[in-house]
Amino acid sequence: MAKFGKWIGGGLGWAFGGPIGALLGYAVGSMIDNARRVDFDTYNARPGHGRTVAGDFGVSLLVLSAAVMKADGRVLKSELVYVRMFFEKQFGKASAREHMLLFREILKQDVDVAEVCRQIRSNMGVHARLQMIHYLFGIAKADGSVDNVEVDLIQKIAGLLNIGMGEFGSIKAMFVKDSHTAYKILALNPKATDSEVKKAYRKMAVKYHPDK
Repeated sequence: MAKFGKWIGGGLGWAFGGPIGALLGYAVGSMIDNARRVDFDTYNARPGHGRTVAGDFGVSLLVLSAAVMKADGRVLKSELVYVRMFFEKQFGKASAREHMLLFREILKQDVDVAEVCRQIRSNMGVHARLQMIHYLFGIAKADGSVDNVEVDLIQKIAGLLNIGMGEFGSIKAMFVKDSHTAYKILALNPKATDSEVKKAYRKMAVKYHPDK
């Protein structure tokens, strides 16, 4: 295994402590128990408040990822691939491999979303928190659709991170298409067939045509 400090992406600041730090401690302990070599000599922990370093952002994403992925009772390969690809893009392949090893251990634990979000909210700026919500919706959509239970949890996380409903709704709209408004305009039931939708659309087009 590559040296432990490298996957941190520059070391940990505030995430070294609190509920996130506790989750990491259990995860790393499990990795040691599984005979995986972890080199703590290069682990550069930099406790701090209000200053987020790359490691803080990365491990916070892992913890919230675990909560969202388990929300619907199953962890899918497509979701794991999404997480891996995101970390490869953000931190490089070597660091992503270390993150994923740690992530598999975090997935085995119960995540106290409220406590974790409280720690993130107290230390991370709003721009980074908005990025997190966008990322979490990406995980939820990785299997092709976003389940209601996933939307509910991400909305809860957004609230705990002090993200306004307007901002949350804008991000949600990028991943969840709400067709109910369109059905209401067409005076149709959401369960209407494609044929009924086309017929209603043509009828409305004629009704509101400028030449009428």
